[in-house]
Amino acid sequence: MLGMPELPEVETTRRGLAPLTEGRVIESVTVRQRQLRWPIPMALKKSEGQAVVAMERRAKWLIWRLEAGHLLWHLGMSGSFRGWNPAPTPGPHDHVDIQMTGGHLIRYTDPRRFGALLWCPGDPREHPRLTGLGPEPFDPAFDGDYLYRLSRGRRGPIKQFIMNGQIVVGVGNIYACEALFAAGIHPRRPAGRVGRQRYDKLAQAIVSILQRAIEVGGTSLRDFTVGDGTPGYFGQSLTVYGREGKPCLQCQTPLRREVIGQRSTFFCPSCQR
Repeated sequence: MLGMPELPEVETTRRGLAPLTEGRVIESVTVRQRQLRWPIPMALKKSEGQAVVAMERRAKWLIWRLEAGHLLWHLGMSGSFRGWNPAPTPGPHDHVDIQMTGGHLIRYTDPRRFGALLWCPGDPREHPRLTGLGPEPFDPAFDGDYLYRLSRGRRGPIKQFIMNGQIVVGVGNIYACEALFAAGIHPRRPAGRVGRQRYDKLAQAIVSILQRAIEVGGTSLRDFTVGDGTPGYFGQSLTVYGREGKPCLQCQTPLRREVIGQRSTFFCPSCQR
């Protein structure tokens, strides 16, 4: 298994859910298991009878924007959605059903129960779980100059710097490894010792790699399926992640794996400096 769903997987899920939910009314909500990462609040019942105005995403949170209030949903490590019409009998890990007008039932499945479903009556971007987050990688504010300015004086590894959600959201472990390889930067290099031009290249790599992953549905995770139940396939395009000991695609040097910030980190000791 490659890891938990990251930004491309969540964006793929958002795109899959949008046509099944936007403009439709939530007829009923059935909760079979309230104990996820945090207990599912009873206030969730307020969503019944409301139309879904928009299906949005902030970082790795799905935001169901309703007429009055919001559902905030996080996939955790193994969460996934499926749209059914009609729906089969729920299994032991099928924790939440949302019946929409038009016949579709949206079912949330989460074997590990590290996901979350919260009710937010006000602005979701001011919710404690979302406030303080950095810009999206696709935000015009995110570029090499932004990373360069925030990195000055930082001694920690650049990999942890770009995975910090207060710096930029959505650069998870897999995509951090891939972006650093594309930019030719060693993952242990102190963030404050990377120059402006290299940050330009890194910012561009982050954006292009995430965009490409979204286009093909994200990385291929054993526990992750997109809205129609098909797996993502970006895993077939990984250049360094999960390829320890295999030859670098650029120089043929055997790739290495080290643990940085408690996460497996893959890189080329020759191409990345």
